[in-house]
Amino acid sequence: MSLRSVLGTAAGAALLLLAAAPAATADSYETVTVDPTGTIAPDGTVTLSGTYRCLGNSGPAYVSSSVSQGDPSVRHGIGGTGAVCDGMEHSWANSGKPSHPVAPGAARVEATVMELSTGSGLPLPRFHAVQQQDITLTAS
Repeated sequence: MSLRSVLGTAAGAALLLLAAAPAATADSYETVTVDPTGTIAPDGTVTLSGTYRCLGNSGPAYVSSSVSQGDPSVRHGIGGTGAVCDGMEHSWANSGKPSHPVAPGAARVEATVMELSTGSGLPLPRFHAVQQQDITLTAS
């Protein structure tokens, strides 16, 4: 292999690493958390909450959440909240009535910060942060 080839390959690799570094930093800066307890109202409405931080959305962004009990492959959507992707930490709270009742006790929650990016002309999901966490559901 010639010196010119080696130098060209090294320069290309360095440029790729430099281009990837800001993205890795931004991704690690985007977070979503889930509070350790959620509530169940007498009518079965579940409320979940936490915090999020995201950067650089070009379309509408949301924090969605779901809860599961028992079978981890069965999740029930619990609302969605509009998100502001300005790099600051914000609170989120979602409420909704699951399609099947859940009971007070242990549960698994997944929270996702997602935007509908329209860069390609069609609204496509772009995920900013995802968190799964075991919580306790309490009767309110």
